Amino acid sequence: MDVSLTLILVMAVLFAAGVYAMLERSLTRVLIGFLLLGNATNLLLMIVMGVPGNAPFYGETDISDPLPQALTLTAIVITFAVSAFLLALIYRSWQLGQADTVEDDEADIALRERTDDDEDVLDDEDFAEDEDATTDFVDVRTSPITVLQMRDHPAIHDDAPVDRVWTPPDTTTASDAAAPDDEASRDGEEDRT
Repeated sequence: MDVSLTLILVMAVLFAAGVYAMLERSLTRVLIGFLLLGNATNLLLMIVMGVPGNAPFYGETDISDPLPQALTLTAIVITFAVSAFLLALIYRSWQLGQADTVEDDEADIALRERTDDDEDVLDDEDFAEDEDATTDFVDVRTSPITVLQMRDHPAIHDDAPVDRVWTPPDTTTASDAAAPDDEASRDGEEDRT
């Protein structure tokens, strides 16, 4: 496999510049860094593909690998989607504050000022809560699925009809066969009330 050293250097520079730009607080620089990382990833996939060859059809020789091409197309689509999302964030941030920088809020400052002793106290509290918990469901019985009975709701009848396997009637006279059906229909009417 013959790989160009120039392509590898360009890819490395794109990765380094993209990571550096993404570490900034400005959302515009984060977007530029993400675009650089996306292009570096596409270049990496094209380098991995190797020497270009024929289209990958059956019976051809010296074919190119189709997998990096598919991965490159996928990476392009993902980069486009995330870039559109970042552009929407930048636009909304500019509308709200006339700036695209991310500022620290009170929770970030409080988290940064915590000491190791505070962390140990919080860890001890987490273990104490885990020991008391007997279920993942809050404020319910241990079983989240309950079978309702007549005592739970007045519209529920415990003696409601159940499904039974249907058996065909005997081949007897028509008058004998009609009698059980009439009884079954009367039973069904009684159960409905």
